[in-house]
Amino acid sequence: MIKKTTPLKYPIDKLIESRWSPRSFNKDMKVEREKVLSICEAARWAPSCFNEQPWRFIVFDRSHNESDFKKGFDCLGEWNQKWAQNCSLLIAVVSHDKFVKNSNPNSWSGYDSGAAAQNMCLQATSLGLMSHQMGGFDSKKLINDFNIPQDHSAIAMIAFGYQAELSAVDEAYHEAELKERSRIELENNFFDGSWGKGI
Repeated sequence: MIKKTTPLKYPIDKLIESRWSPRSFNKDMKVEREKVLSICEAARWAPSCFNEQPWRFIVFDRSHNESDFKKGFDCLGEWNQKWAQNCSLLIAVVSHDKFVKNSNPNSWSGYDSGAAAQNMCLQATSLGLMSHQMGGFDSKKLINDFNIPQDHSAIAMIAFGYQAELSAVDEAYHEAELKERSRIELENNFFDGSWGKGI
């Protein structure tokens, strides 16, 4: 298995530190249904504007319904299909773009749905699973194929599963799998009291 280190400048929780986005999934190990529901429950408890909970998730569980999984998988871009074909679980992240109470636009729906998706990924990490969030999918196809209402946006797809050995993924992805984790320096994106003044 690939173990990646996180070059931290300051300490963070081990759960956050250990989460990363692999492309090598074990096609023979299915995510147990109890874990699938635990991942969904973690998303359910994310914060949201006015407690609107604008997130909607379509769960494609290969072992639960192979045909639905295939239909969801077909919405992925070709580059992602090549490695995601071995994942056990795909989840489409959708946001409801209007407030239920008055049908006014909800400018925070994408933000809130992203927070719920991150809860999913962290919960997966805590359960010994891996996750990989993707923007490389056909949102129009997803919306059309699954009859998603017009006031909703398809914003991401997430692959989940158990990690596999590097040999389980095409060589085209080996460099990315082995690459050291990195982030922009803290002071470049975090400002101390005024714009551009690095913390």
